[in-house]
Amino acid sequence: MMIDMEKTALCEFLGYQRASVRAILADLDQESLCTPVLPSGWTPLGLVEHLGHAERHWFQEVFRGSADPLPWPADHTPLRTPRSPSQVFGFYHDQCQVSDAIIAGAALTAAPVGRHPEELLASQTTDLRRIILHVIEETARHAGHLDAVRELLDGRTGLGPR
Repeated sequence: MMIDMEKTALCEFLGYQRASVRAILADLDQESLCTPVLPSGWTPLGLVEHLGHAERHWFQEVFRGSADPLPWPADHTPLRTPRSPSQVFGFYHDQCQVSDAIIAGAALTAAPVGRHPEELLASQTTDLRRIILHVIEETARHAGHLDAVRELLDGRTGLGPR
């Protein structure tokens, strides 16, 4: 019973962070979504694609041990993308759906079948609970980046679901 409550809470927080990403970018046009604002050169749309790859990596490659095929050639360019907003947001949505199904079908204490290549992250993500926590943290961190970039693009702030 307590584990079910914990899994529900973790899924709620993960869902909230995902919704924040979508809400922050909801009404931006394609030009704004593809505009690098910071000197590092990443774009808001590229960051959403990155989050889709993160969902795929952590829940499919690391936890499940195998990933569904990508919907396009494996040309992932970190934090930039040649794809359209509908393709990228569709990819992110689909990866989140697969992640949710994997989470629903496994115990929080289940160990991953695969392993992250970086030793520090591999040592911190030893069960499904810790993988979910890592993805919550990564999504929240990038939602904060998107908040700042949105303000720089058009001055709007406070666009998350809260």
